[in-house]
Amino acid sequence: DHRDLHSFPTRRSSDLKSLYTGWTNDLERRIRTHNAKKGAKYTKSRTPVRLVYYEIFATKQEAMRREYEIKRYTRKQKLALLCRKSADALPHV
Repeated sequence: DHRDLHSFPTRRSSDLKSLYTGWTNDLERRIRTHNAKKGAKYTKSRTPVRLVYYEIFATKQEAMRREYEIKRYTRKQKLALLCRKSADALPHV
């Protein structure tokens, strides 16, 4: 049963201001790749990244649809989303 993992805004630990959203089907690998500065151009200069939120979807299309939706959120809306789901409850990646 293959499931795509979606949307994980990450915070830049140096200033806690930068949020990044993207989809993946291997969350742990994606975080490792970003922290090795081999991921998206946006995160290469903003390491280390830390997982602060994620959602799971059955299909890639659903995950990409949600990613697009979250990327259109304002910063305030993204922070409200993060507040609704405590980062403390997330696994350490």
